[in-house]
Amino acid sequence: MDRSVKTYHARGGRSQPRAKRAVHELLPRYGVEPSGPPLELSSLFNPSLPVVLELGSGMGDATTTMAAESPEIGIVAVEVHTPGVGRLLRRIERENLTNVAVVHGDGIQFIHERIPERSLSGFRSFFPDPWPKKKHHKRRLIRPALVSLIASRLDAGARLHVATDWLEYAEQMVAVVEAEPSFEVVFVGDTDCPLSRPRTRFEIKGIAKGHTITDIVARKK
Repeated sequence: MDRSVKTYHARGGRSQPRAKRAVHELLPRYGVEPSGPPLELSSLFNPSLPVVLELGSGMGDATTTMAAESPEIGIVAVEVHTPGVGRLLRRIERENLTNVAVVHGDGIQFIHERIPERSLSGFRSFFPDPWPKKKHHKRRLIRPALVSLIASRLDAGARLHVATDWLEYAEQMVAVVEAEPSFEVVFVGDTDCPLSRPRTRFEIKGIAKGHTITDIVARKK
């Protein structure tokens, strides 16, 4: 997998001072280094908690809502952009959430280096950048190399859950996941998804533009 191809935009300008302050003050308490030796995931939370990896947690709204609603699940939330990380950290602190760990950095590097094989109970990524221009499709997050990597880190029976408001990207996602021998696609649709999730900011924007929302769920064999 070519890790030199970035799946995220490099955002210019300075981060918000409040976000920087939150990262400086709270990341040591709730954060996990993106690079280093493989993690013992049971050390992050109560050892009995199954762990789900969320790649691209954005501003953290879905992350904190799902963490509060499902305290029996540990969430490792990965986000590269400082404003989102800062906001997520502040919400974790304010809501006293004990089942969220935050990674501020490149998610693909983190999975490669720090997530042991067959250690995750789930993976999710909601509304990753669709990179709509054809010349940029290589930057899309859900592509064969990453799906294969994710499959290697999921335990048998674990679920992959992705969502997009970009129909052509949804079709590509389905094709890529179906092509991975370790996965069985169990749901594709815009209603009645078997795995619930809160509505995200990107989803609301997509709906306002008339886009169709597609959720895709696959089971690790």
